[in-house]
Amino acid sequence: MKGFEQKLVRFMEGSSKRFVIPVYQRNYDWKIEQCAQLYNDLIRTYKDDRKTHFFGSIVSVQNEMGRQEEYLIIDGQQRLTTVSLLFLAMYHLVDEEKVKVNNHRIRDYIYEDYLVDKHEPDETRMKLKPIKNDRDAFQSLFGSKDEYIGNSNLTINYKYFYDRIQREEISIDDLFDAICRLQIINISLGSDDNPQLIFESLNSTGLDLSEGDKIRNYILMGLPIKKQESYYGKYWNKIEVCTGYDVSSFIRDYLSVKQHTTPPMRKIYFSFKDYVERQQYEDIEVLLIELLDYAKRYEKLIKANTNNSRLNASIERMNLLETTVTRPFLLEVLYLYEKGLLSDEDETSIFELVESYIFRRMICDLPTNSLNKIFLTLHREILQYDGTLDNYLEKFKCALQSKTEKAAFPDDDMFVEAYSKRDIYKMRAKNKQYIFERLENAGTLEEKNVWKLMEEGTYSVEHIMPQTLSKEWKDMLGSNYEYVHKIWLHRLANLTLTAYNSSYSNNPFENKRDRQDGFKNSGIRMNQKIAQCEKWTEEELEKRNADLMKRAVSIWKYCGTEYRPPVKQMEICTLEDENDMTGRKIEKFSFRGVEQPASNWSDMYLKVLLALHMENKAVLAKLAATDDEKVELSVHVQDRADEEGKYVKLEEGIYIWMNTSTSYKMNLLHRFFKLYQVDESELVFYLKTQDMAEKNTDEGRYSLRRKFWNYVLPEIKSQTGYFQNVNTSKMNWISGFIGHAGLSINCIGNMDSMRVEFYISTPDIENNKKIYDYLSSKFNEKMAEEFIWERGDHLKASKIFIENKGIGIASEEQWKDAVEFLVKGIQRIDQLLIPIVEQYYN
Repeated sequence: MKGFEQKLVRFMEGSSKRFVIPVYQRNYDWKIEQCAQLYNDLIRTYKDDRKTHFFGSIVSVQNEMGRQEEYLIIDGQQRLTTVSLLFLAMYHLVDEEKVKVNNHRIRDYIYEDYLVDKHEPDETRMKLKPIKNDRDAFQSLFGSKDEYIGNSNLTINYKYFYDRIQREEISIDDLFDAICRLQIINISLGSDDNPQLIFESLNSTGLDLSEGDKIRNYILMGLPIKKQESYYGKYWNKIEVCTGYDVSSFIRDYLSVKQHTTPPMRKIYFSFKDYVERQQYEDIEVLLIELLDYAKRYEKLIKANTNNSRLNASIERMNLLETTVTRPFLLEVLYLYEKGLLSDEDETSIFELVESYIFRRMICDLPTNSLNKIFLTLHREILQYDGTLDNYLEKFKCALQSKTEKAAFPDDDMFVEAYSKRDIYKMRAKNKQYIFERLENAGTLEEKNVWKLMEEGTYSVEHIMPQTLSKEWKDMLGSNYEYVHKIWLHRLANLTLTAYNSSYSNNPFENKRDRQDGFKNSGIRMNQKIAQCEKWTEEELEKRNADLMKRAVSIWKYCGTEYRPPVKQMEICTLEDENDMTGRKIEKFSFRGVEQPASNWSDMYLKVLLALHMENKAVLAKLAATDDEKVELSVHVQDRADEEGKYVKLEEGIYIWMNTSTSYKMNLLHRFFKLYQVDESELVFYLKTQDMAEKNTDEGRYSLRRKFWNYVLPEIKSQTGYFQNVNTSKMNWISGFIGHAGLSINCIGNMDSMRVEFYISTPDIENNKKIYDYLSSKFNEKMAEEFIWERGDHLKASKIFIENKGIGIASEEQWKDAVEFLVKGIQRIDQLLIPIVEQYYN
């Protein structure tokens, strides 16, 4: 490899030179913004009389082609193409006599030295050879204006230069002089150089490559030119089309299928490169064939273009709900269908049950952060039942049915209870569109395009009992009208679709029903029963709610099945799921995609700490060396053994305190992962499935939780005002809405501990950190000590909480103390945090 400084015009000049952009390079994508910056730099370079202006590096491989010198441009195509467009605009303006020029030889000089070889025929005379689509656009700029390809970036930028030059901020002569001062680092690669490794290390001044761009270059760059062009047309260009040109997201899902772990978006290229190198492909075409096969399946998931209309409808709905997390599993399902291992009905049923699973969880406000691991491991979990793909649909139902805690598939009772009381009106617009489209169209032959009609404002969500009560409405509702209005206003039973003017929303019920565009004359099916009502009171609301819930469980079906695995299987969860592991038995675990056996929880705990230690030995060494118990986790690590044998040797000088319960070990792992800045989803537990005796224990735990929440909820509701629409649960936590999507007060009741937390988990991770930082900035040091603060830098959610490890739900004698702790915790969050949250949103 040779590199040296050179003027750009010296690199470009010479009619025999050809600059070829390899097919693996991305299309030309500089925008007017970058062109304007270049032009402004040229003006300043001339007016400030600078000798040079650095213009980045150009990396090329020379390929001798007879009398021509052909340079493959490894890096620098954006700059080289942009200057060529500027030269072409200058040439045309001088040729058309639209600008003044002192040196009339500039026209020929530009054309013959930098743009074409006049001695060659038209098809080979252009010195710059962009990739195919760009080449057509560039070539058209040499012809008549009516042949220009208007939507190409080359054409757009050419026109920008063509117009800008005519302002004559500097003359053509001076502009040419400034271009001659552009200086580059000319890096020429030899036969022993690896273009891909050099490409990875470049810090170019152009636009950043996407992860997909880097992968394309990695696959094609090392191939001979003819193979590059062949494979690009035969495979890669088709992959780009199939994936909607979002190759990065596609490769992320492909790797998820192959490796059962999802790489961060910023690390997709290196994850893909590691995967390919481990596979040791003798022929890279084998990989390209497989990638194209997966891309064709991926296209079905993003474009809903299968031959099955019912399946397409489910895919479209899931895309509306933005359920991209399901794609790794659904790619496997599409593969099984292609191979004839699933029928049309089975394939469609799986998609619809996945849709139902996602929606039921959303209505029940179950956390979304566990879904990634669920769908990553679901196919493998199904295979583990008996090692075959037989009876796949029923095994799939069984796998979902077996999910518990935060991974649960809400059953009909849980779903109906939550759906009846959910504040539907304040949900995100796309979710409301989804709900009302399903309620209106599900099971009908004549479907309305509800999404489009809601999107364009033809249909709107209407409160039947209005948001502001008139005297007529108060009289109709009766003496407890305030209670009815507060409880039912935004629930599904009081909402419908209408096409009439919203200015009539507060009118009496009879007017809404009987007017020309009212419920009686509505073509919307869900309004037919409303039109039959004589009044609209709590009685009608309860009846409509019952009707809607009956319809809901028929639309969003539960995954009921009679299938039972022939042998005991393993359940899968992650550290991030925060499941209660008390009484559960571990079979093995996986950390960073590497599985290891575990004889018990202590064995797992020690092995995980060893894995963390091997990544960064400084962390535990510092903890072991300090005697200050105030240092986080220092009491759990020391530099010598103890007489009681409570500390176990990890390595020389590092001893770990092991005399802790399973739940406390989980708590410590959360804290260690935070200290090491490792994502908790990287640690996956494989649990032994409970037999009937264990199942009874499980049911006993659920029963105990229901009994506990049944005891504490009335007190929490009456003393704090929160959790009014929350009901008894079998989970170890309940969540109270505070009026802003993604923010909640959570109460967690474990067997041996209690926690009240303010939970920040909006869809936008950056927004979560902004809210957290805003809250923490408003607290002085003394006030902040009242809470435990967990920003979760590498996690989606942030938490601020109060914890008591001295009480739990296991002993009913402690429940009175638990009520006192939970109430006080909620009140402190309400007094100290909620007002600041309102400041943030205001």
